Amino acid sequence: MPLKEHLIEARNRLFKSALAMLPGVVIAWILYDPLMAALTQPLQDISRERDIVASLNFAGVTTSFDLKLQISLILGLVLASPVWIYQLWAFITPGLTKKERRYTLSYLFAAVPLFLAGIYAGWLIWPNIVRALTAFTPKGGTNIMEAIDYLQFALQLMLFMGVAFLVPVVLFALNAVGIIRGATYLKAWRFTILGVTIVSAMAAPGSDVMSMFFLGVPLLVLYFGAIGLCMLNDKRRDRREAKKADETAATADTATPMSELEGL
Repeated sequence: MPLKEHLIEARNRLFKSALAMLPGVVIAWILYDPLMAALTQPLQDISRERDIVASLNFAGVTTSFDLKLQISLILGLVLASPVWIYQLWAFITPGLTKKERRYTLSYLFAAVPLFLAGIYAGWLIWPNIVRALTAFTPKGGTNIMEAIDYLQFALQLMLFMGVAFLVPVVLFALNAVGIIRGATYLKAWRFTILGVTIVSAMAAPGSDVMSMFFLGVPLLVLYFGAIGLCMLNDKRRDRREAKKADETAATADTATPMSELEGL
């Protein structure tokens, strides 16, 4: 396909993905108030339990509107994830072999629920992170946070957890098609820990250690869990190939006497 047709196809798939986001954006716009109440509930609990003032500050005139728009767009992106993940797969699949296409289609069905599960996991651990990061405010103190920073932190955490839950799918897919063995992943564990630390530091809006910890640990657990699955798959593949080699050798041994008899 010429480059121009590739660009046209990419534009069409992006347009379809954007259209799929619209229902999610509308839903998020309608549910903005209960969603904000749930996100800020940890602050109310902290204020009541620890006798401190923990609240959000909307500094600008348009801050409330900007936040509502940002949250609606991000939630629309999350709800439309089955569509844009499929569009991404459909864009790259013409360049794959039949075997690779079959593998990637099965992983596509695993990627969507894992991504949503990661978002939900981030939602569940969010109150604990807020409590951990505000635990150093002394009793009777005041912890007034910028609303944009607070909500960006929450959304970054949930999106990061969604992407982190996709790591096993990518690693196992590369292993299943025979590109990388599990032992190769394991050899790079030092660089993996370093990379996860850097990514966690970039994903966390602050420089505190606790936010990096809550972001990095799940990714490491998923990474090493995927390595274990890849190594089990390698053992199964090696046994299958060894069995094939034995059967081929046995066939050759039985065929040799027949060829010698025919020569006589």
